[in-house]
Amino acid sequence: MELRHLRYFIALAGALNFTRAAERVHVTQSTLSHQIRQLEDEIGQPLFERIGKRVVMTEAGETFLAYALRALKEIDQGLGEIKQDLAQTTGEVRVGTTHTFNLNFIPDCVAQLLSRSPGVKIVIEELPADAIARKLESSELDIGVAYRPEAPSELRFEPLFNEELVLVVSASHPLAARRRIRMIELHREPLVLLPSGFSTRRMLDECFQAAGAAPEVVAEMNTIAAMLGMVARMHVGAIAAASAIAQDPGLRMIPLESPTPMRTPGLLFNNARPQTRAGRAFTALLRRRAMGHGESAGRT
Repeated sequence: MELRHLRYFIALAGALNFTRAAERVHVTQSTLSHQIRQLEDEIGQPLFERIGKRVVMTEAGETFLAYALRALKEIDQGLGEIKQDLAQTTGEVRVGTTHTFNLNFIPDCVAQLLSRSPGVKIVIEELPADAIARKLESSELDIGVAYRPEAPSELRFEPLFNEELVLVVSASHPLAARRRIRMIELHREPLVLLPSGFSTRRMLDECFQAAGAAPEVVAEMNTIAAMLGMVARMHVGAIAAASAIAQDPGLRMIPLESPTPMRTPGLLFNNARPQTRAGRAFTALLRRRAMGHGESAGRT
């Protein structure tokens, strides 16, 4: 069944005359008749009775008409909204994001949206993941940008990609020349990590335990910038997503393996709260940015 079948059916139901209905939808009478027969064949029963020159709708036709009208109305409204000029889009979008997403990923998308839709207002809140979830549930936020929630939730999570975490050291660190490093090799290695309240830290602890490693955690800091500040000043390592680390000739990023720590960044929505046009436009930019560059990280 195609969209034109619905349009032809509704036109004939309104006119109950093949000639007038064909004129309304700008096709020949034979074309209209052929399309209606196709629709009836697909449905499996007649929608109209032809009695001489008269056309009468059957009981099946009457039943189908209500659904066809509703479907066509929804489709036309959707097409109209899609065709609406993005420059005319207005409204407010409230976004909750974890720390590292807010370094590059979110600002890039906000700049793109505002350049296309200057009438939109974007409100960005940098929050822990549990606070993002609470505010989404209470409708204080429209979109969340974070990692996959650990606990079951009524919120909908849409993964963007999988992202490996890497070991970050200074260029003068003894491990700086390594191409890869196994988690077991970080046993008793001085590290600065996120505090245990972060799910990323809990995931790393599980990886260390699985590898049989116990690093020496010399400091705990709740931002990537502070951790990298320590890495630049001392022979300590940090573990973070590569996308959270700005290009710096003084730093080296080393992939980890056995096991490879990995997170899944994504979008969080409250399904009970439909997205506005402005929200959908921003969400589309987030998806495109993730697909194009794979740059994303978050604090959870």
